[in-house]
Amino acid sequence: MTNPDPAEQPALPDRHDRHDWYERSGVRSGPHRTVTGPLDPATRFFPPRLVPYWSHPLVGALPDRRRHELLARHLYHYLTFTAHFETRVVNRAAERIADGRTGLALPAAVRLDAYRIYCDEGYHALAGLDAVEQIAEATGIPPLPYAFDPFLRQLDGIGSELLAGEPVLAQLLQVVVAETLAPSALEEVPEDRAVLPLVRDVVRDHAQDEGHHHTYFSRFFERLWGDLPTPLRRRVARCLPGLIGAALSPDLRAVGAALTVAGLGPDSVRQVIAESYRTRRSEGDLRVTARRTVRLFRNTGVLEEPCAAEAFFAAGLLSEAPDPPPPPSARDGR
Repeated sequence: MTNPDPAEQPALPDRHDRHDWYERSGVRSGPHRTVTGPLDPATRFFPPRLVPYWSHPLVGALPDRRRHELLARHLYHYLTFTAHFETRVVNRAAERIADGRTGLALPAAVRLDAYRIYCDEGYHALAGLDAVEQIAEATGIPPLPYAFDPFLRQLDGIGSELLAGEPVLAQLLQVVVAETLAPSALEEVPEDRAVLPLVRDVVRDHAQDEGHHHTYFSRFFERLWGDLPTPLRRRVARCLPGLIGAALSPDLRAVGAALTVAGLGPDSVRQVIAESYRTRRSEGDLRVTARRTVRLFRNTGVLEEPCAAEAFFAAGLLSEAPDPPPPPSARDGR
């Protein structure tokens, strides 16, 4: 990437976005979220409708105690995965932006914003793991061991394959994708009055900060895209659907471990996973979660690159196939 004149590039978040961080950011102003009082045995830890396997007959046949534990462990996985993702994916790129190691000529104020986001994401990781420890202690339901490395290798592998020789760019695209998605949990958990208040509060705090991050990284991508030469734009356009898909891929190893501890045998675990994931409904959920990200790329012109729209459709990110390109004679006006 080149180092263009900052004055010629799209604007990034204005002073309002920066200066009110000290008052509105969760790490600056939010209270310590804690479990209050003894937990009711029927406490709901996560909205069941957001758990793909919850309504599967084999899961429904489990004893109530096992289902209760399963929902707690789904929450643990959600919060633990989020903590790893924020610190090892988002903050990996945020630190590059803050430290001026992106290849872009960024104003100091924009780099300071990246450091503020870095602080936010570290706090979200802390709050999530703190909630896991509190709930595990209050319920006696221990979290299962979790390994993030296989997921990270998969995510990084997309960039290594489709953006070979551009590792920094791949990391910047990862964070743009991650911070512009709209996960249903961030929207629905805080509104579900049946969910444990600690969980609702932690997710609400996260969602409020993420709204500001979305704005920042949307504008950051506009600037990044404007700096890319045409051949690299085409490679990026073909890479982005894979990054979105990888970012939203469920960690089926963790799902299988939780189902096994709940009492299902190997064949039943495989059946539940096969019948609960990668269904027509899950494809629809993928488009809903990625809708803001796809809209950003559409508005920026990414989908106008050759074969880009086809790649987004093939990845399940567009509901309708793009129109075929006109024949050469039509493009030439003959």
